[in-house]
Amino acid sequence: MVVAAECENPRRPPHAKYQREETTMNLKVIGYWAATAIIEFELLVGGMTDLAHGRALLVVGPPVVDVLAHLGYPAYLLTIIGTWKLLGGIALAVPRFPRLKEWAYAGVFFEMTGAAASWIAMGDKTGQFIAPLVFAVFAMASWALRPPSRILGTVSPVMMKARDA
Repeated sequence: MVVAAECENPRRPPHAKYQREETTMNLKVIGYWAATAIIEFELLVGGMTDLAHGRALLVVGPPVVDVLAHLGYPAYLLTIIGTWKLLGGIALAVPRFPRLKEWAYAGVFFEMTGAAASWIAMGDKTGQFIAPLVFAVFAMASWALRPPSRILGTVSPVMMKARDA
């Protein structure tokens, strides 16, 4: 019979391939929501902290005004960054608006890599630049793992093929 010869692996049922794809999809969804939750928390809590001129680590650490002064920035920058963080957090949380989400992801990436660059430029050897880089990686992971409903367009022909499959 031709049917037996067409099976990829006679010991594995044909639905095993779809189970693997489903598991991969579930891991992608979990990865997306985990990375997005971390970024959302940073944007919303960090934005409120910046606007309130609170402490750098929620309730401990130096005031964010002192951190910015150490890096050579004026205090009013906290109002600008805090506002944009809150708006970015809202943009990532609400459904639809894929173009707005693209801008929010770009803003998070620019803000975090700029923070890391500022720490490096000041010559701080305390490793303060690592946290912003970690948040930038989470932002990239959230962006890369987005579900199709949150994507503005295709990034590459490979992704286009995967989306259409």
